[in-house]
Amino acid sequence: MRTVYFRTSFLAVWASLILAAPAFAHHSFAMFDMTQTVTLTGTVKSYQWTNPHVWIELMVMNPKTNETELWGLEGLSTSIMSRRGWTRKSLMAGDMVEIDIHPLKTGGNGGSVMKARVGHTEIGGQATAQ
Repeated sequence: MRTVYFRTSFLAVWASLILAAPAFAHHSFAMFDMTQTVTLTGTVKSYQWTNPHVWIELMVMNPKTNETELWGLEGLSTSIMSRRGWTRKSLMAGDMVEIDIHPLKTGGNGGSVMKARVGHTEIGGQATAQ
């Protein structure tokens, strides 16, 4: 009886850890270079105030090619972003914005949102990754 209880308990704990692993991996910001800050200027294509992460699609002019490129920018959850001054109406499609990000380590068109400036209004002010 004791052996069956031990095996059942062991399997339950093991299964819990295995199933929880994707949740920990999902919230990793390891893909971003947290030592670098890049400022992007562009036009908001979309602003998605959703969980688990806020998303911004930004159209940015590449100075080397003079072509517009789409950047995908990731924030944290809506609850954390709102504590940092963001709201569901902070950005609208078509807004001209300047956004500070931690870029992707791969050099791709993406990053982790730190703060933004729309006109004379600053939103955020703290790094979003923890």
